[in-house]
Amino acid sequence: MSYPEAEKRFAADAMLGRLARWLRVLGFDTVHIPDVDDHDLVALADREGRILLTRDRHLVTYLRPRNSLLLQSLSPHEQLLEVAEACGIGMAEDLFTRCMVCNTELRQATEQEVATLVPDKARARPGPFLRCPGCGRVYWPGSHTRRMRRVLETLFPD
Repeated sequence: MSYPEAEKRFAADAMLGRLARWLRVLGFDTVHIPDVDDHDLVALADREGRILLTRDRHLVTYLRPRNSLLLQSLSPHEQLLEVAEACGIGMAEDLFTRCMVCNTELRQATEQEVATLVPDKARARPGPFLRCPGCGRVYWPGSHTRRMRRVLETLFPD
């Protein structure tokens, strides 16, 4: 199945939380609601024009979402490659633009937010410091982002 560029928004089922976080790191709008009923998840995906990601054959076969991708792998990294191949996505230059927790687009943190919410050691490093308007988390470059970037560069070498 081919997925137009406008439809590169995802809904990940309850078992794909780690995949959802990796898609968010890549900048893709990815809904993941761990305790949602399958029928409600399909309705949400269809209503919002999202590609439903699942490993549940029953969900795809019997509930028949409009756009879905049945994943085979148990590994989040391999699942990410399955999604990339099926949907024609790759590593964007502008990573870390969405909150990995709640999926909201990040914005530049204010000086006051950085002063009150970022640990001294992290504040001493150059930013950017980003804040999630949805859940309030603050993000900054550090060893965790370097590790994630290395994983993505290994998965998407081109």
